Amino acid sequence: MSTWLLPENIADVLPSEARKIEELRRRLLDRFRAYGYEMVMPPLLEYLESLLTGSGHDLDLRTFKLVDQLSGRTLGLRADMTPQVARIDAHLLNRQGVTRLCYAGAVVHTRPRGLHATREQIQIGAEIYGHGGLEADLEIQQLMLDALRLAGIGNVRLGLCHAGVLEALIEADPAAASLGDRLYEALAGKDVPGLAELTAGLKPQVRDALRALPSLYGDATVLDEARRRLPALPGITRALDDLAFLAGQIDGAELMVDLADLAGYAYHSGTMFFAYVDSVPNAVARGGRYDHIGQAYGRARAATGFSLDLRELARISPIEARSSAILAPWRHDEALRMSVAALRDAGEVVIQALPGHEHAVDEFAFDRVLVERNGAWVVEPRA
Repeated sequence: MSTWLLPENIADVLPSEARKIEELRRRLLDRFRAYGYEMVMPPLLEYLESLLTGSGHDLDLRTFKLVDQLSGRTLGLRADMTPQVARIDAHLLNRQGVTRLCYAGAVVHTRPRGLHATREQIQIGAEIYGHGGLEADLEIQQLMLDALRLAGIGNVRLGLCHAGVLEALIEADPAAASLGDRLYEALAGKDVPGLAELTAGLKPQVRDALRALPSLYGDATVLDEARRRLPALPGITRALDDLAFLAGQIDGAELMVDLADLAGYAYHSGTMFFAYVDSVPNAVARGGRYDHIGQAYGRARAATGFSLDLRELARISPIEARSSAILAPWRHDEALRMSVAALRDAGEVVIQALPGHEHAVDEFAFDRVLVERNGAWVVEPRA
């Protein structure tokens, strides 16, 4: 085996892909800033109990663990940045009003999320804390759709779900509480036979409702069907009302409702949403409300947000990342050096052809050249 062979589902990012990822990262972070989101940079490693506080079993399984040689305690290599940002809001910033935070960085999974997925993602996202109303959910959803639009992604389908439906059904039958994680996994995987087996011993009302959830998907009219087929529990009524409000406000995407679409980490406590595009089997962006995490850090705090993988986004984005550049010669010439420096200070990409490599071509699009005319260096279109 080659000593430089990388682990399975781990890959280098080469110049063309890296340039596109960086272009998208800058576009999205600038847009987050335009909405008022402040950037934070959580550490790659944390003590495991802090990293997983308030999160579900799924995140624990996806997290690499190692022993800290300084303290002897177990560390976790983050698999998701959302809990870290929630910790920063609740434990470090400790603000009383609304706080908007964003982030971008690497996360690592113990196993890939799909057949050809990488285990090292570049996660970028935004979170809003301190407002429990649907206005915050709507802002986050609109920001997600805005980010996808900036990446050139069209024909987005926005899927809506609500964790409160399953939560209300579990609360209605004590026997269902012990099945929580297994019910969650069966619904997320649309495992209808498994769901039938799991619910066999539950109260008829709860059993029938859980078995109905996988079939409750489609456009906004599914919400009316859900009101007819699901029990009128207060938690279910609130969840369906929330989804109906958001469905009526969404602009710029085709709407889908799927009351069993619970894929992702199990820390959500309210509305959940997913962005789907053609030719990609999994959601390209996902988010939702997760009010419980702040409480786990000692401070109850309303929270909602979204995230996506920049590497996946770069793969499907039609944006061309080739950068236009100026080709300049290399000489011991002070006037040339000053001209190149001035152009770079003005934001231009200037690449000097090293001696013997004047005709070498890289991935930059040289649309202009720096040439000497009458003792002065000037930029001209390249023939």
